[in-house]
Amino acid sequence: LKMMKFATVAALLASSASAFAPAQQSSRTAVSLNAERSKSLPFMNRPALLDGSMAGDVGFDPLGLSNIDEVGIDLYWLREAEIKHCRLAMLAVVGILQVEIFGPAPGCEMATAKNQMDAFWQIWGAHPQYIAAALIMIMFIEAFSGIATTTGRVSGERAPGDFGLDPLGYGKGDADKFERLKGQEIANGRLAMFAAAGEIMQGMTTDEGAIGNLMTALRDNSF
Repeated sequence: LKMMKFATVAALLASSASAFAPAQQSSRTAVSLNAERSKSLPFMNRPALLDGSMAGDVGFDPLGLSNIDEVGIDLYWLREAEIKHCRLAMLAVVGILQVEIFGPAPGCEMATAKNQMDAFWQIWGAHPQYIAAALIMIMFIEAFSGIATTTGRVSGERAPGDFGLDPLGYGKGDADKFERLKGQEIANGRLAMFAAAGEIMQGMTTDEGAIGNLMTALRDNSF
């Protein structure tokens, strides 16, 4: 009789556990399915910190870099680095095309190579002091930028990439228009990073400039 009672209680407990298990699993599945999806990668969930509040944020972070918070690197630092490289890349693309179309700047006439890396070494061979001066200037710029980034991250009073440089007063006008301009800066900067890398890589591969490579590609692939 005792054995029958024990078997009955065990069966009831087992049936109770099996009754609750599917519900819990179903609940976890529903939460996963209802999580907000990334705009750029609809098959992945949106990263927690990429909530769309930053200009150009479309939830693209397949490597999970936005979740890094170690050795002084966090989302604020990464955003600062992205904006900096966006701006540098836009200047680089325009500078490469300007030199190719109009020739080198005064004092750099020896830089005749279409490939910008070759032109760099031509300037280094003739006037290494130019390169040294540029490196010193970059060092000071990076120092001031680092101070601004560190203090802004701690105080929370400075947006990444904001140095108060707005000579045309865009920030004082319509707020929605200014936000749209910030998004355009990020979008064009990201495109420029690919463009600058492409110009340099193609130049090193073919010893031609960006426009020369474009013309060659059109000529070789035209009908």
